[in-house]
Order: sequence, then structure tokens, then C-alpha cells
Amino acid sequence: MERARRLASRAILKRLVNETKQSSNGQMSCRSPVLYTPSRYVSSLSPFGSNCYSRSALSGGRNVPNSFGSQQVRSISVEALKSSDTFPRRHNSATPEEQAKMAESCGFDSLDSLIDATVPKAIRIDSMKFSKFDEGLTESQMIEHMKMLESKNKIFKSFIGMGYYNTHVPPVILRNIMENPAWYTQYTPYQAEISQGRLESLLNFQTMITDLTGLPMSNASLLDEGTAAAEAMAMCNNILKGKKKTFIIANNCHPQTIDICKTRADGFDLKVVTADLKDIAYSSGDVCGVLVQYPGTEGEVLDYGEFIKNAHAHGVKVVMATDLLALTVLKPPGELGADIVVGSAQRFGVPMGYGGPHAAFLATSQEYKRMMPGRIIGVSVDSSGKPALRMAMQTREQHIRRDKATSNICTAQALLANMAAMYAVYHGPEGLKAIAQRVHGLAGVFASGLKKLGTVEVQGLPFFDTVKVTCADAHSIADAAYRSEINLRVLDAKTITVSFDETTTLEDVDKLFKVFSGGKPVSFTAASLASEVETAIPSGLERQSPYLTHSIFNMYHTEHELLRYIHRLQSKDLSLCHSMIPLGSCTMKLNATAEMMPVTWPGFTDIHPFAPQEQAQGYQVLIHKHLFT
Repeated sequence: MERARRLASRAILKRLVNETKQSSNGQMSCRSPVLYTPSRYVSSLSPFGSNCYSRSALSGGRNVPNSFGSQQVRSISVEALKSSDTFPRRHNSATPEEQAKMAESCGFDSLDSLIDATVPKAIRIDSMKFSKFDEGLTESQMIEHMKMLESKNKIFKSFIGMGYYNTHVPPVILRNIMENPAWYTQYTPYQAEISQGRLESLLNFQTMITDLTGLPMSNASLLDEGTAAAEAMAMCNNILKGKKKTFIIANNCHPQTIDICKTRADGFDLKVVTADLKDIAYSSGDVCGVLVQYPGTEGEVLDYGEFIKNAHAHGVKVVMATDLLALTVLKPPGELGADIVVGSAQRFGVPMGYGGPHAAFLATSQEYKRMMPGRIIGVSVDSSGKPALRMAMQTREQHIRRDKATSNICTAQALLANMAAMYAVYHGPEGLKAIAQRVHGLAGVFASGLKKLGTVEVQGLPFFDTVKVTCADAHSIADAAYRSEINLRVLDAKTITVSFDETTTLEDVDKLFKVFSGGKPVSFTAASLASEVETAIPSGLERQSPYLTHSIFNMYHTEHELLRYIHRLQSKDLSLCHSMIPLGSCTMKLNATAEMMPVTWPGFTDIHPFAPQEQAQGYQVLIHKHLFT
């Protein structure tokens, strides 16, 4: 490489010397074709008309003498004064000459004639005009525009819950995975021989899910929790070969999950029934499955042991939607007898982002492995007999079975699954448990403080991170919280839930006490109550079984150790850092760096999807005025 650089430098120097000699002999100097041939590397301000330019083209709008004493006219074009950091110049790599050559190799004299021969005129439009940004923005203009939109969003402290929580994204993961093109451009590991790094990370994700849920098999992520629940519903239908067409959803599930299942059920010709847990019955003989939430959407932690036994006695499969952080301290669903477990890995180091995307999961038993949606990473051997990883079953079967396939293998969130897996690797089993105990402890301190205040009533059921409160006027309390830039979840006129997360502090709890005090002075602090608070989890539901025992989750707990592990994995993969990617990058490689930057800005990442719309005006402009106009 160094020798090539030296040779190129010599050639350029030799050409410059020759030009100087020509000028000294009274010849008009011609720009070197090597230096000034139209190229993707040359500024868009450079004129491409010919290799020789008159002094007038370079000077300006008045007559100036050149080296030969003659007068030339100089003019400045408006185009030359425009910003040069345009998207096409930086991201469309083929020059007009290269495009013509490619068209010629296909048997056409131009790109236009190639399009004329391949795209029927009947489906074309005469012209494409956008009501906004028709000329496009430069990279710097786009960044400024996104900053303006971000400024329209207001970040309130969220206690809404419902499956979405604030989280601390470890900087080593944010910088070296989320913002690293060596991880986000290659994305999907279709080709095992160039994907061993991210295949290992996705295998870590699967291991994390199977350990925490207590079930032996997991896929390598799905699109979101609601989608995962709908896929589980379809599995229940397939397991019973479509003979039973009713799917029951307990009303303690998140409302968005219920809505998604109802929408997807139409495509499977399934009937969705929602009911209170105590009212669920299987007497119709037409029920294929039932979905419950653990912990419930209103915070309750219930023992589903007898419920699941009763469902199984009637031939009904049980799907349990759950929370990964809660499962570090709660008895896992597999030990309770659940057939399928779904949920989201969002609170494992993936920001809320106004609703997503987030990596979901689906775990089940070996018995149903060929009915699982998405993709599964498996351990195999390479051509030399060494251990190697690959996408197992789904890569082959989904394409071969086609209409009988369980789902599209693209229904995954590889990048975000990798972030969640690295979050578990970084914290390890003890670190995750410490976060869970802290979150549960803050919720316990809050519940204890409310009882001490005596202004509201706290629900008596066990909870993990969400406290349900009954009060005289829920909207009045929510308004008081709003004035303190706090968002609560209002269930009805007299009921509120308050959900705690990794980012909650003792100071936040003190602010909540003031909100719920009804204007009365608060004579205590969260810190002063801590020693009096006991766990709210029943002993029969406390987790006893170990998890994340594999060495990979117990080795990289400092930043430099995890940094080296991340880079060791990425060095095994082919990404846009090396070349164009033949398979498995979808849209990720098409995103410019300037487009990726706003994705991690707090004004976009830290908004709960159910925050009031007036707090998300920047998003509203994006959704309603940019995407659909």
C-alpha cells in the first residue's frame, strides 16, 4: 500500500513538472486529466466541461489581466455559492461516466434507455415533486433541521410503564455498537462465513432469554412485544392444527398488546376474547390458547401455577408476556408451567425512542421449535471441523416451505438484540439483580411513603416495579405531576399507576411524595424510609434458580474488557467498513452517518410512546408533516 502511494505521488509530481515546463514555453496550461477528470472524489464545485479552463471561468465578473497581458472576463455562478455537502455528492458513488459504462455493458446507450426498456411507461409518473424539501437538504441543513425538531420535544420524567422504561445505555455499548458502522451496517447474519461475530452476540441474546424465562429455546429476537404475542397466538393455533379458533387474552395484559393481537387475529381467522383472570373459562371447547401478563400491566405479581394447570387440563396452551428485569428476582415462567413466553428486551439498555424499535423475544420448549417464528442461531461446525455458528432451521426452511413457513425470517431486531445482549454481558447476573432489587426497593419506598402520607390508598397485591394507587381525583394528581414535569399513568378517574426504572433516584421519589401530598408538607424523605421497607414479592415467587451462568456473562464487567470483546467480535464480520455487503444489511447500510446521528439524541430517545402529544411535537411534525406529505 505504501509503495502504491509513493508511485502515485511520483506520477502526480512528474505531471505537474511537465505542466510547469509547458507554461514557461508560452503554452496555455491544461489541467491534468489525472487530477481533474470527473470523479466521485472531486468537489461538486469543480467544472467538468473540459480539461482546459480559461482564466475567466476561474476569476470573476470583471476583466483582469492574465499572465500574457490580455483581458479576461470572470463571473461567479449562483450554483458555485451553494453549500457543497449534498447527499448525492457524498453517497452516490457512481459518476455519470461509470453509469454510462454500466448501462453499455447491459446493452443500452444510457441509463434512461435502460429504464425505458425495463419499467413500463404505464406505471410511471410524469414527474416527482414533494411539497416539502423537493430540492433536498444538505447534510448540515438536515442536522440543523433535526435539532430544531428535537427542540420541540419535551422530556418529562416518565413513570408510565406499560412495558416501556427509561434505561441507562452503557456508553461503551452506545459508542461501539449503536453508533458503530461495523455493527449497524451488516445487520442480518445470513452468510455465516462473514457473520461469526454478530452470530455469537445473537447466541448470547438467546442464552440470556432462555436462562431468564426458564424455557430451553429462544429465537434471536422479534420486532416488539405486541408482535411477539401475536406470533405466539399464531403458534397456539398451529399447535392445535387450526381446530380451535378462540384465543383468550387476560385483561391484565398491556392494552397495546391486546390491540395488536386483535388486529393480527383477523388474518388467522381467530376470535380474540378479553376477560378478567377470574372469569376465564374453557367450557366452549374451542380455545387454543390464553395470554397472561407477569407482572401485570397494573403492577400485580400473581402466582399462575394453578391457573396454568387448569388451562392444560383443558388442552389450552398458555402464553405469558413478561419482563426480563423482573425475572432476575421472580420465579421464571418456565417453572410456573408456561408453554410460550414473550416480551421485550427494551429496558436492557435500549432507549424508549417514542415506542421503538425494540428487540422482542419468544421462548418455548423443544417440542415446538419448528413452529417458532423468526430466526434461531445454532452451533455447528465449519469445513475444517471447528465449532461455528449459523442461522439454524429458519434460513433453510422458511424459503423452502414458503406458504407454510411460520413467519418471515426478517421479523427481527438484530442490532437492538445485540445491544440488549451486551447489556447483560456487561452487567452480568449479579449486576442485573442489583438493578432489579434497586428498582423494586424504590417502588417499595414509594408505596411505604404513600401509606405514611395517608392521602391515597395503595393496592394490597404484591408488585415488582409498579405501584397501583386509588385516590379521590386521579386527574388532579396527574396535573400536579405534569406541572413538575412528571408523567403518570391514569387508569380511570380514581386510579393511577407509578412505574419505576433503572434511572429513578431517591430525589425523584421525594418529588412524587410532594405531588401526592395534596399540598400538605411532607415530614420524611425517601432515604429516611428505606430501612423500614421490606420486599413485596411473596417467598413462593422469589427466584431460586441460577441464570446467566455461562462464562461470557461473567467476564467483561469493566469498560475496557467489554470494549475488547466487542471489537474482537466485529473483526470476524464483513460490514460496510470493508466493502459492499452481498446479503443481510437491508436498509441499514443505506443510512448516511448524518441520518444516524439524531437517532441517539436524548430529545428523540427519552420519550415514552404514551407521553402526551404536546410533549412530542417534534415527532408529530416528523410523522404527520414529513412522512405523509
